[in-house]
Parts: sequence; C-alpha cells; structure tokens
Amino acid sequence: MRGAVRAAAAFSTFCRASPGPLRAPPAMDGVSPNGSGPPPGAGGPPRAGGALISEGRATILFPSANEVFYNPVQGFNRDLTCAIMTEFARLQLQPKGIRVILPGEEKTGAGSPQPPEDGDGDTAPAPDGPEAPRTAKPGEVCEGGLRVLEALAASGLRSIRFAKEVPGLRAVVANDFSARAVELMSRNVAFNGVGDLVVPRMADARMLMYQCKVDKEPFDVIDLDPYGSPAPFLDAAVQAVSEGGLLCVTCTDMGVMAGNSAETCYSKYGAVSLKGKFCHEMALRIILHSLDSRANCYQRFIVPLLSVSADFYIRVFVRVFTGQAKVKASASKQALVYHCVGCGSHHLQRLGKVTSHGTGFKYGAATGPPVGPTCEFCQQRHQLGGPMWAEPLHDPAFVERVLAALESSPGRFQTEERMRGMLSVITEELSDVPLYYTLDSLSSTIHCNTPSLLQFRSALLHAGYRVSLSHACKNAVKTDAPPAVLWDIMRCWTKIHPVKRERLTETSPAARILSVEPTFQASFVLRDDANPSSRKRGLKRFPENPEAFWGPKARAKAGGGISPSLQEKRKRHQNKRTERTDDSTSLKNFPCKRFKEGNCSLGTQCRYSHEGEAPAAPQP
Repeated sequence: MRGAVRAAAAFSTFCRASPGPLRAPPAMDGVSPNGSGPPPGAGGPPRAGGALISEGRATILFPSANEVFYNPVQGFNRDLTCAIMTEFARLQLQPKGIRVILPGEEKTGAGSPQPPEDGDGDTAPAPDGPEAPRTAKPGEVCEGGLRVLEALAASGLRSIRFAKEVPGLRAVVANDFSARAVELMSRNVAFNGVGDLVVPRMADARMLMYQCKVDKEPFDVIDLDPYGSPAPFLDAAVQAVSEGGLLCVTCTDMGVMAGNSAETCYSKYGAVSLKGKFCHEMALRIILHSLDSRANCYQRFIVPLLSVSADFYIRVFVRVFTGQAKVKASASKQALVYHCVGCGSHHLQRLGKVTSHGTGFKYGAATGPPVGPTCEFCQQRHQLGGPMWAEPLHDPAFVERVLAALESSPGRFQTEERMRGMLSVITEELSDVPLYYTLDSLSSTIHCNTPSLLQFRSALLHAGYRVSLSHACKNAVKTDAPPAVLWDIMRCWTKIHPVKRERLTETSPAARILSVEPTFQASFVLRDDANPSSRKRGLKRFPENPEAFWGPKARAKAGGGISPSLQEKRKRHQNKRTERTDDSTSLKNFPCKRFKEGNCSLGTQCRYSHEGEAPAAPQP
C-alpha cells in the first residue's frame, strides 16, 4: 500500500512539474519506468481535479472536467482491438522471420513461426548471424514491426495499451486535434514509460493521413474510434493504410445506421438504412459497403477479418488491398434489400453479377427485382434499403486464431470471458447468409405463442436447411431457408397452438399469412444439433449491460468546461412538453415573453422572470 501511495504522489508531482522535455518518471517501489510491476498509483489518492484510471496494463491520469473524452464501457472494444492486432502482427511478421510471443507462451512454445527442432526433439538454439530468428514481445520496439496510427487518441489510453500489450510494434502515433488532449496524452505516455514507442501528435487526422500517403509512409494499422460517425475520415484512411494493412473502425451513431435517419445515413455512408429487426447486422454491412466503395476509387478493396455489434456501437476490422481485377468484382459484393413493412420478410438484390468466361471472369449488371409490386405473403408494400455489403462479415480462420491465442495466454484481458463467448458465436454464424429474422417478430406478426429457439431451429434442420445464431441479436434466426419455408413452419406451429382468428382483420398480415395452408408438415422434435456448441458450453454470449447508463457519454467540451452527463440531461428534458412542474419558482429562470412585448399585466405575480431591460413604451 505504501508503494501505491508513493506512486500516486509521484504521479501528482510529475504532472505539476513545469513544462519541459517529457521523460519517463523515476523508478518507484514496485514500479519500473518501462511499465513492469503493479499499475502505478493503484489504490493511491488521485491528483486534485483528476483521477487515476487503470485498464489493462496502462494507468492514465484523467481530468475530472470533461475536457477529454473517455468511456469506460468501451474497454471491451479496446481489449478486442489488442487481441486482433496481436494476431495480425503474427500474420504480418511471420514472413519476416519475427516470432510474436505473448506472456505465457515462452514455455508453451506458442506463436509463429516456430523455432526448428534438433534430432532429439529438443528445441534447437537460435543460430547466430543475420538469419537468426527474432522475437517480438509487448512493450519492446520491434525493428521491421508494425507502424500504428490512432487517429483520434484523446487521452492516449488506447495507444498506451497498444505499446504495452501488443508485440511486434515499431511505432505508435497517437494523434488528436485538441491541444488539451495532446498535452494529457504526452504526460500519460511519459508516465507509463512508453515514450520509445508512442509519439503524440497534434494534427487534423485527415491531413495527417493524406500527408503520409504523399510521403509514401503508410501505416500498417489505422484505428478510427471517433465520437459519432467516422465518415469524414474514411477516404483518407483507405489511402493511408499499407498494402494488406489493417483498418479498425468504430461507429457509435447507431441511431442513424439502424434506420432512424435513413437520409442522414445515405449522406454519410452512401446507403439507406432500414428500421428492421436485422438493423444491427445491416449497420455492419453498411459501413463495410462504405469502406469498400471509397477504397474502389483508388483501385483498392477490403477483406473483412471481423465485424462485431456490441453494446451501443459497431466495430469492424478489415484489410485493404490493391488490385484492379478484384475491384471489378466489388459491384457483385453489394446488394439492395427489399423489406416488407407488413410481415418483415426480406429479399436481397445484388448490384452486379460475375460469370466465369473461359479462364477469366465476365462482369455485368444483375437482373431483378426479386419481388413483385407487393409482398407475396401479406400483400403489403416493400421498403428499399442499401446498398450494403453482401459478402461474409468475418474471416473464420482468423477468428479461430484469436480464440486460440486467448486459450494459450489466459488472463490477458478483463473482458476475456465475454470476448471468448462472442467470438465463439461468430464462428458458428452462417457466413454466406446476410441478415436474419427474430423469433419474437415472426410470432408477433401472426399473433401466436412463441416457440422455443430449439424447437424452431429443429424444425428448420428437419426441413433440410441450415440455421445459426447471430452475435448481433440474442434471439436471431439466421438461415438459408427462404421466407416461404419460415411462414410454413409458423403455420404448422399455429395448428398446434391455435390463433384466435376471429380477432384478426381480413387485411392484416396475420390473416393473409394464415389463410394459406402449409406446403409441408414441419417437425418440432428436438434435435441434438439444434443446440449450438457455445450454448452447450455455457459461454457468456450475450452479457448484461455493463453498468447503469452504459450508453454513449457526453461529448468532451473544449475550453475545460464541465459538460453535463447524458443522464442528467435526459432527466432534465424528460417529458418537458407534456408535464408541468408544480414548483412555479423554477419558471423564474425563463424570461416572460409578454413582459418583453410590454403587455404583461401580472406584475410580480407572473411565474416567469421580468428581469432585464424595461419594455419600450408603445408608439402612439
């Protein structure tokens, strides 16, 4: 405890020091300047006007005023990014003969590439000379390693975690346009002892990335985690990332991407969002479409490694490549969505098609549409959304590598349990089936009891179709069965659990769907393969909300002012148009409009304020 108190006191003294060259602080009890040992200041008193925040292997000073943005709920986002970057480093550095090693892998021999073995089966010593294999460990500068850019670094927490937890890095550029943020991250970088890896920069993120392209010094990894939409930075990012480099993008404007503002979504991402049950997966496919379309302008294309929808945001990890021939196929990777407003059925229409032509391929326009003027099941109209990415969201082999790394080095991340559960569900998803249905929406459409998830999955499997869950929705049904089969299964279910049809209007979707007899008899006998492996193992697939008011935090306010928290703002504006307060004194904060016009006859009895200049006398 004494060492922790000394660490906090040293940090306060360090932060109050006069401006000068930033250097690592002196070693403290139990804490070394390079970040080894227990977190600095753990359990110690924070500096006045600030707090010490520890996450992963990093500890930063965060001001109490909302000058720099920070959201603790996104710790899962940062943990996942560190895990993805580690495996990406393995892929990139293996051809260079650099072996990436994590804590706990020294004894097990995990990591790649593996050292050769001698004739007795023991690991042969590393040969001397220029061909000797090299190792890369977290916290060490790796010559020939990855060059990383965090374009919107804020406090620098993410960049510091990269430096201390991700092996195989050559340099990390932590950039922000706020002078206060750059000052704070410089102090945090120096205190954590990662100044040899992390370089704070103050610049417009777009100009910085454009300049790197001009200088022909691209980044191997670019991380974009803005407050709100990343749309203004995408064009620069797809140009500034190296060949085969990793682009990590976060979107927190889910209201726009989930269908609440379709016109705004089109202006930002070039696609119309729909308010359907599949909105979270569609949001992932919209941002992938936007990335691919912007990359196509420069003869580049994307390959998704992982795309996740978590909490109040979405996060995608894609690799960017260059190739004119592959870019020609991009139109066939995009699709429009026809979504019925009555029953919720959806159909996809590809924008282009690819056909084999001798030894090559021929590209052309697709034919359609896949639906008639009205829905064939309920005779309601269709909404048209998209275009969106219609190819797989993930690289299954890469996801398996991340899972294997979590197993080989347990205890690296605080959210490891949730990460393992989500990635396991992702490996079970049908990669070639865009979008999904939900069991409750199918049941509510025809006003019947909801079958269990295992019963419905068993019925689809008995009918000869594939089915899986989706990490984006707890009760999702992702299947290659057409909508007609889904409604036939629900019709068979209503024969076992009848619906009160006398309560249905003739033109309702439920009445029109149930008026047709099913074309086959569905079987709801449970099958063993209907229960997914992640569910059998009891993994933490869909955790509860991490904390109260866990959504997006208030935007950081320039100038050091304290911005009110969102929950306080929501409470203040809740029902402001419908409820009248009983306390008339609170209305004294608002000026009286009649007093300004000079015709308020209530005088001191008026509930509104009469402060300010006296009203001008009316003209005769």
